[in-house]
Order: sequence, then structure tokens, then C-alpha cells
Amino acid sequence: MRIGFDAKRYFLNKTGLGNYSRDLIRMLEKYAPENEYLKYTPKTGDQYINQPTSQKNIRLPQGFINTTWPNLWRNQRIVQDLKKDKVDIYHGLSGEIPLGLAKAHIKSIVTIHDLIFLRHPELYHPIDRWIYKKKFKHACEASDRIVAISECTKNDIVDLFHIPEEKIDVVYQGCHEAFKTIKTEEQKANLREKLKLPQDFLLNVGTIEPRKNILPVVKAIKDLDIPLVIVGKPTRYYQEIMAYLQQNNMENRIFFFQGLAMEELAVLYASATIFIYPSIYEGFGIPIIEALYSGTPVITSKMGVFPEAGGPTSCYIDPTNISEIKHAIISLLSDSSKRDEMIEKGLEFVQKFNDELVAKQMASIYASL
Repeated sequence: MRIGFDAKRYFLNKTGLGNYSRDLIRMLEKYAPENEYLKYTPKTGDQYINQPTSQKNIRLPQGFINTTWPNLWRNQRIVQDLKKDKVDIYHGLSGEIPLGLAKAHIKSIVTIHDLIFLRHPELYHPIDRWIYKKKFKHACEASDRIVAISECTKNDIVDLFHIPEEKIDVVYQGCHEAFKTIKTEEQKANLREKLKLPQDFLLNVGTIEPRKNILPVVKAIKDLDIPLVIVGKPTRYYQEIMAYLQQNNMENRIFFFQGLAMEELAVLYASATIFIYPSIYEGFGIPIIEALYSGTPVITSKMGVFPEAGGPTSCYIDPTNISEIKHAIISLLSDSSKRDEMIEKGLEFVQKFNDELVAKQMASIYASL
């Protein structure tokens, strides 16, 4: 079969949706090579185009209209290119599919990551909410199959868009291979020296925004002798955190980083004493999976999708309860045998997200269409 992908984020997004797109296509190319995978994108940027083996499967808009209005191409005119390329199935990897696929007799699948804009509308501008709802609802109704990245997201699709649950498959995300290799003590020491980090620290990874909710952790460690490393792009929420740090003379105890190379990030995960992820809402929570593969104990939120990602032996807290967060941190820092048990059981649990399993499940859905 020929599978076409909406690869805009594959090439142009360096975090969440981009990582999902790159990881899924990489897994499929490796473990389901019986299909041909074509990547359709308005442009490539300069990050991945230089891989010669993948250039032949990249499709860009052609002609004056499509190159002048690439969004029009991606949302509608792309169908003509899919027909010309004899694509059997088009997979929208980020909640969107173009108009006219069914009329062109091209089967379609859409991946829905989350419906946060409906569950927490206060986090989004009204115009953005309207656009997202229109795009996602159309994709869910018009596609032949829907892939949800968690049971939590599947339930939201059924509840909020009234889609029959038998139309939806849950296929969990995998993660980058960098997190799955054992890191040496030398690698860890070198990175700590480069970033000027202490031996023990808490780690949080994700955009620094209200939904990720890292400020309660900062407050929880105010009187604890443990620093916190935060890796992510800052938003206005960052200023709120900085104001608290300055008021409480904590500036030298919180380390902020962004733009780390994937290998550096993987070593950082493996170096952390505890990974803490107090997010309010996620479609899945891939940093939890990255931490478990890295052999790092996880503290995360007790509601929503997080137990799905963290498994039975991660530590779960109310992300709004500062004293509960503080108690969880103290308990794990003071009990190395408990941390060792969480590492061992976490590594066992996370094998359900292995690349081959994810690829075979997705390839089976393609074959069913």
C-alpha cells in the first residue's frame, strides 16, 4: 500500500506533534516496510531534508497556486497530488485531513492527540477554539478511522464529538530511541558539568505554561534541599515563576534550559533523581514514557490520562495540592529502595510502548482499510 502523511509537523515542529510524526513514521519504515510512506509538506525547513534516504518520499506543493497558497494546497488541493501518486490511505497526524478525500476514493485516518481546547477552554483564545473545533470535528466525522493516542482521548472524542467508539482505535505513542539506551556515569557527569548541575535534582520537561503547572512544585520545594531543572519553552507563565523565585530567594535553586539536543535530553532524564510532571491535562504525556524508559522514578498527576502513561508503580499526586507534592518528593528522596523498585517496575511497564508493537498495530489498521 501507499500511505500518505500530513508531514507538516514532521518537518517544521521540533517538539510534541513533530516528535510524534517523526517517531511514528520511523517505526513504520523500520517494522512495516511492506508499505510505501510518502510525506506531504508545504515546506521542509532544514532539519530533516538532508537525509538522502528520505528525500525520494517527500512531496511538496507544485505550481503557482499551490506554492503561493500552501495552506490551500494542504487543506484541499493536495487531493489531486494524492490521486496522481496513487495513495491508498492518507493519514492526518495532527487532527486534520483535507477536504474531498472520500470523493477521490482515498481512505483516511486521523490521529487525535487531545481535546484540551474543549476540556479547558479558558486556556485558549475564542478564535483558536473555534478553528480547532471546526478542523477536528470535520476530521473525526469525515475520516474512515480515528486513532486516539490514549483511552482518555478516545473517551473525549466519544463524549464531545459524539463519534461511535467502534470507529476509534487507541494506539499509544512511542518515544525516541535515545531514551532507550543505558547512559554511562561518564555521560551523566559530563552533562552535569556542562550544564553546571548538582548530583541530585528533580526534572520537569514541557512548555512552561499554566497547563503544565510547574509552579506548585517550585512552591513545594521552597524548604527542601533539592534543586529543580525545568526544560521547555517559556511563556508568560515563566514570569510568574520568576516572580515567586525572586520573592523567596530561590533563583539559584531552579535551572531553566531549552533547545537541548535529543541525546543531551536523554542523558539529562537518566541523570535526574526524580522526574516530576504535575500537568493538569494531557492527551497522553510522552515525557512520562521518556522518564520510564530512562530509568527515572516518576511523580505525576493522579487524574485523567496520567495513570495510563505512568503505570501501576509511579507516584500519583493531586497537582494542585502543594503539601501532597512536597510529601511525595520527601518520601521518594528518603527511600532509595522505593526508587529502585519504581525504576525496575517502570521499565517493565513501559515495554507496552515499544516501537515494534506500535508500528504493527498501526500497520494492522492500515491493512484493515
